[in-house]
Amino acid sequence: MMNLDEEVRLWTTNAEREKTENLATLYSIIVSLDYLERAYVRDSVNGKEYAPACIKLLAQYKSLMKLVGDEIGGVETFMKRFKMDHPAALHRLSVGVPATVEHSAEATDGGSETGKWVAETTSSFITFMDALKLNLRAKDQLHPFLTELMSGYSRFKGSGEWEGRAKILHWLIALNAMKASDEITEEQSRQMLFDIENAYNEFFRSLSNGKT
Repeated sequence: MMNLDEEVRLWTTNAEREKTENLATLYSIIVSLDYLERAYVRDSVNGKEYAPACIKLLAQYKSLMKLVGDEIGGVETFMKRFKMDHPAALHRLSVGVPATVEHSAEATDGGSETGKWVAETTSSFITFMDALKLNLRAKDQLHPFLTELMSGYSRFKGSGEWEGRAKILHWLIALNAMKASDEITEEQSRQMLFDIENAYNEFFRSLSNGKT
C-alpha cells in the first residue's frame, strides 16, 4: 500500500537527477522568456532593460539545449509534452535574437554615429558573404556572422520596411534551428548568398535615397 506521507523521489541516480534538473531549468527559461517578451510588448520594461535580459536567457537556452536537445526532440516537442502555452517565448527562441534586433528598435540620428553604423554594417555584410564564398557551411561558423549582421542592419529605422530584412531573418531562423555541427547544403548556400547580396545592394540604395 502506498504511504501518502512518503516523499516521492524523481530520480534514483545522479544521472537521473541531473536530467530532471536540466528539464526543470529549461521549463523555467521558457516561462521567464515569455514573461519578458510580454512585458516588453506592454512597455513594462524598456529596450535597454529588455535586450540584455533576453540575450542572457537565449544564451542559457542554447547552452542547455546542447545537453538535452537530442533527448527531448526539440523545444516545441518539450512544450507540447508539458502543455506549455507560451507562444511569445517560442517565437523568440526560434528567431534567436532579441525583439530589439528583429524589429529594428534603434533609430539613426545622423552625423558621425550613422557613419559608424554604416561602416560596421557594410563590414558585416562583406564578412558574411565572404564566409559563404569560402565554402563555410556549418551553423557554428555562419550563425555568429549573420547575428552580427542582423544587429547592425536593424539599427537603421527604415530597415523594418526593406525587403532584405525578411530574407536575413529567414536565414537567421533557419540557422538557429540547426545543431552547431549541422551544415547547410550547396543549394542553400547559393540561395543564401543571392539573398544577402540583394539585401546588401538594397541597403546601399536606401542609404543613397536617404531612407535610413
